[in-house]
Amino acid sequence: MHKNLLLIFTRNPELGKAKTRLAKTVGDETALEIYKFLLERTKNIAAQVKSADKAVYYSVKIRENDIWDASIFQKHQQFGEDLGIRMQNAFKNGFDVGYEKVLIIGSDLYDLTSEIIENAFDELDKNDVVIGPAEDGGYYLLGMNSLQKNVFKNKDWGTETVRAATLADLKDKKVKLLAFKNDIDIYEDIENIPEIMNTFINSK
Repeated sequence: MHKNLLLIFTRNPELGKAKTRLAKTVGDETALEIYKFLLERTKNIAAQVKSADKAVYYSVKIRENDIWDASIFQKHQQFGEDLGIRMQNAFKNGFDVGYEKVLIIGSDLYDLTSEIIENAFDELDKNDVVIGPAEDGGYYLLGMNSLQKNVFKNKDWGTETVRAATLADLKDKKVKLLAFKNDIDIYEDIENIPEIMNTFINSK
C-alpha cells in the first residue's frame, strides 16, 4: 500500500445525464461520447501515477466490468446528500485506513497529466492543502494531508463561488495553488481542443 491515495469521482455514463450543459449544444449522444472519452483519458492519466493507490467513486452504482480495472482501481460508491459530503466521506475513508495524503480529481478535465498529480502529492510535504483552480471558479484537484472538514460544508456546489469560499475556509492553513485549468462543461470549453472537435464534432 502506498501512503498516497488518488480519488477519482465519476458519474456513471448514461445518455441524457452526462455533460448536460454541453449536450444543449452538441446533443445527448455526442455529449455522452465526449464524456466517455474524458473518462478513458482520466483513467489512463491516473494509471500512470506511480506514487499513489487509486480509488474510483461511482455516483450511482459500482460497475464490475468497465474501463476501471479492479486490479489497479479500488471501487467505491459515493454517499452523502451533496457533493461536499460525498467528497468528505471519500477523504475520510482514505485517512481512516491509513493513507497520509489524499487527493481528488474529477473526470472531465482534458488538460490533466500524471505529472500534475504527482507534483500535487509532493506539494503536500510542505503544504496542508493543494488546490488545482478551475477557470470557472471551482477546482479540478483538491489534496490534503489531514481531513479539513470545513471545506466540504456550506458551498454552492457547481457555482463560481466554490474556490473562493474554500480558500476562505483555509485562511489559517498553508495552501498551494497549482496552475489554472479548464474543465469541460459547455461547448466553448471544447472549441480549442482539436482532438475532441475533430473526433466528435467535425467528423459528423
